[in-house]
Amino acid sequence: MKAAVITFPGSNCDRDLAVAFEQAGAEVVRVWHKNTALPDGVDVVGLPGGFSYGDHLRCGAIAAHSPIGTAIAAHARTGGYVLGVCNGFQVLLEMGLLPGALLRNAGLKFVCKPVALNVATTDSAFTGGYGQGAQITVPVAHHDGNFTADADTVARLQGDGRVAFTYAQNPNGSDGDIAGILSENRRVLGMMPHPERALDAAQGSADGRALFAGLVGAFVPG
Repeated sequence: MKAAVITFPGSNCDRDLAVAFEQAGAEVVRVWHKNTALPDGVDVVGLPGGFSYGDHLRCGAIAAHSPIGTAIAAHARTGGYVLGVCNGFQVLLEMGLLPGALLRNAGLKFVCKPVALNVATTDSAFTGGYGQGAQITVPVAHHDGNFTADADTVARLQGDGRVAFTYAQNPNGSDGDIAGILSENRRVLGMMPHPERALDAAQGSADGRALFAGLVGAFVPG
């Protein structure tokens, strides 16, 4: 499996994301935001956390219209896999690849701590490595992580099993305690918590490893 990790000006989790893919057995290529095409043979695109373009205008808004943005959107819309973490989730929403918006945290403060997540579905390559209903620990680090959507959208996400993770204790006010959501074809995942920061017990948790292992394993012939 070949993963492309995008770097925007202001990204600060791109190396962490690349390491997570590599440890799971993926071939990783690094892609600069000014590129206009993804490398040949890319299966998964990773959009990292950070503060792309300094979070000017809105978090993720400028990155969504970067030179590489058109290629990322085309990759997703033709069935490719995309993982957006934190700022990467914000970019996916700005691209229109996932529904909803991420607003300022309800407490109006930056939140940075380990949080407990409930695995809401195992019906995706991203979450298939977990047990249904499992609780995992993954850190968050965000100021604009309050997932918001109209009631019909939230109900549809829940009813279609497209909520990937929920917060056991909501740290930011997200509707439905939502921490991560999937696209209709279940090949695009946006999530605010950082699984790439939970790869080893020395980091406080190794619960992020199953996400990357499951994703890479989906490309291994059975």
